[in-house]
Amino acid sequence: IFVLLGFITMFVLWEEGIPYWMVGLGYAFVGVGVGLAGTPASRSLTGSVPVTRVGMASGTADLQRDLGGALFQSIFGALLAAGYAASMAAQLGDAPDAAQVSSSVANTLAMSFAGAQNVAMQYPQYADQIMAAAKTAFLAGDDKAYLAGIIAVVIGAALVVLFFPKQVQEQELLQAYHETDEAAS
Repeated sequence: IFVLLGFITMFVLWEEGIPYWMVGLGYAFVGVGVGLAGTPASRSLTGSVPVTRVGMASGTADLQRDLGGALFQSIFGALLAAGYAASMAAQLGDAPDAAQVSSSVANTLAMSFAGAQNVAMQYPQYADQIMAAAKTAFLAGDDKAYLAGIIAVVIGAALVVLFFPKQVQEQELLQAYHETDEAAS
């Protein structure tokens, strides 16, 4: 719930020029959610296998956490980069002097915020317009990234509700593992 609240906070409250407490609130929700869910999730995974396979379960839990984090960082980054590039291209196309901008400069502007900063230094007469466009473009993909986070949390929660063993099934499974462990010792 807290991670979902974090992404909703980001989606609803975050915009250019917001006070720090709003940024901190979003991060606090995500941090509390990950903190509260991480240990029980690891315990649940390692506690649901026979003792002889706890090391494998722990390694699997680490892999899932690291791989999931890397995948979602990539997804969020791709959404942010795509939003930036599309916004810069649109703003450049709408500019009155767009025909005078070379394709090389246009590509550099659309590639990254740092590229826009470099172009602004090369063309100081347009620096204010370039940086204003880059700042606007930098935030263009953020809502898509926050929505992706919200969707991922909702899908994850639905998968847990649908496929996580019910209390009785879990107790039966744990009892079977306990009996297997007792027989092995």
